[in-house]
This record gives sequence, structure tokens and C-alpha cells, in this order.
Amino acid sequence: MPASHPVALVLAAVFTMLAALHVYWALAGGAGAATVPTRADGTLLFRPSPGGTLAVAGALLAAAAVVLGRGGVAALPIPPALYGVGAWGLGAVLALRAVGDFRYVGLFKRERRSAFARRDTTLYSPLCAALAAGVFYLAAV
Repeated sequence: MPASHPVALVLAAVFTMLAALHVYWALAGGAGAATVPTRADGTLLFRPSPGGTLAVAGALLAAAAVVLGRGGVAALPIPPALYGVGAWGLGAVLALRAVGDFRYVGLFKRERRSAFARRDTTLYSPLCAALAAGVFYLAAV
């Protein structure tokens, strides 16, 4: 699937950069309220722990591995069909994150006044939607 290589490489690069950012946040003590869902008054809905943040980094690296395997760029010694299943699952998770919970996160959130909500509207949710589209494309080819 030669036409998929560029898509897989771009997706893997984005996932890897996001993983590196999460490792930095875990080791440096966080990134602030604009990266965690908050109420309108600025109250964090949860406080991410360093371990949890590192777990997210690990999941992002796993996402990079899935797209590289599905794109035929690099593969772990697992059945190729699992890359397809993984890509569909990853695309679904990213699409669900883009849609959100209809309250604090996603394109259809009600809370839009916090720093997180503004950044989620302009950056986080559109990025998830774009990544979902790329992963679904890769899954379908």
C-alpha cells in the first residue's frame, strides 16, 4: 500500500510528538489549566497524575505503532489483521474524543468559557477529528 506511507508517517509523527509532550508534562509537573477540562470558574475536573500522563504518552506511542504497521512502514511481529482492527478502533476513539461528552469536552460541549474550552474548540477537538479521519483512511485502504 505505497500510497498510504505518507499518511502513516504523518500520523505517526503527530502521535509521537504528542507522546513526547505528555512525557515532558509528566516529568516537568504539568501544563496548566488550558490542557485539562475545567468548569467555567476554572476548577479542574480532574488532576492528572504523572503516572496517568505517562500512560497517555504510552497510548499515543501505541497509536503511532498501529498506524506505522497499518501503513506498511514498520511492523511488530503480530498478525497484520490486528493492525486493521487497531486502526478502526483508534479511529473510533479519536472520533469519539472529537465529538466529546456534550458538557466539557469536544465539538458539541456546552461549557465554552474556560481557557480549556476555548483551546479545545480551536485546537484539541479539530486535531482529534483530523487524526480520526487520517486513521480511518488508513484503516480503509
